[in-house]
Amino acid sequence: MTMDINNVETIIDRHGKDEKALIQAMLAVQEEFHYLPEEALKLLSEKLNVPMIRIYQVAAFYKVFRLEPRGKHIITVCNGTACHVRGSNMLVDQVNRVLKIAPGETTEDKEFTLEEVSCLGCCAIAPVLTIDEKKYGNMSVSKVERVIKKSVEKEAVADD
Repeated sequence: MTMDINNVETIIDRHGKDEKALIQAMLAVQEEFHYLPEEALKLLSEKLNVPMIRIYQVAAFYKVFRLEPRGKHIITVCNGTACHVRGSNMLVDQVNRVLKIAPGETTEDKEFTLEEVSCLGCCAIAPVLTIDEKKYGNMSVSKVERVIKKSVEKEAVADD
């Protein structure tokens, strides 16, 4: 994905050219690009008159910010107590076997990123895996590959 500098300029104009706007501008940049590209951060630094070190401190402090590109689809596996007891670690292992990525990694084609979270609040249907915003409860190892393929197929149909 190439960065359109005009999009970043628009974000800065929308949020203001002041250090107080830094976090909101960073959130908007991340929403636009799904992570914080270095070129965008340099532009924020210049336009908001905020040192790059400060921007990286903010990005490191808040877990919401990503400095590396993420996949088009985010697969999240819950590791809360209920999910863990019901085998969420095996779901992570299966995603690793199918997509060749570990938690925190993105496939080479930038199609998928795998993440683990402490709780999704869906304990009654544990273990739970999400792909983007869609929740898949009562997951099993045997369902993982099918669910991943299904999410890609739905996207292909929507693109037609």
